[in-house]
Amino acid sequence: MKKILTLTLLLASLLTVSQAAEDKFTMTTIKGKTIEVTGTTTGLILEEYKGKIIFLEFFGHRCPPCLKSIGHYKRLQEKYKDKLVIVAVEVQGMNRSSLKAFVKKKKINYVTISQDQAGQIVPYISSRAQWRGSIPYLIILDQKGEVQLMQAGMLPEQELENYIEQLSK
Repeated sequence: MKKILTLTLLLASLLTVSQAAEDKFTMTTIKGKTIEVTGTTTGLILEEYKGKIIFLEFFGHRCPPCLKSIGHYKRLQEKYKDKLVIVAVEVQGMNRSSLKAFVKKKKINYVTISQDQAGQIVPYISSRAQWRGSIPYLIILDQKGEVQLMQAGMLPEQELENYIEQLSK
């Protein structure tokens, strides 16, 4: 009986360790910067942006509300550049070079990542947040990487700014 209990505890700890290992992955921006991501029980840690508010946006280049949000995000990124990082993952199939051209054309001033360079973030968020692919999809993380909001659909710029102000206190 003691051996069975020991074996059960050992298997449970191995499963926990393997699950934790699956919660670490990387993403590569269109500029070639690698972002280390760690999933936690309460959110996501993006190592390169620790201590900042993070807007993690899943968007599409053919999605009208997504396109409208670009202006909001550009203004917010500029205004709150010391407190905020916007990380946008394009999920409608643009490869890295096409997304690079899109970013240049739209004069996007925040971090962008093509889905093919996003590592496991899309299936991870799908699994953890029960996200089914509707876009735009925004996750707001506080300075500790804890989820403060998950939102399908576009939010008005003033509401986004209110979140930044609240989290900055």
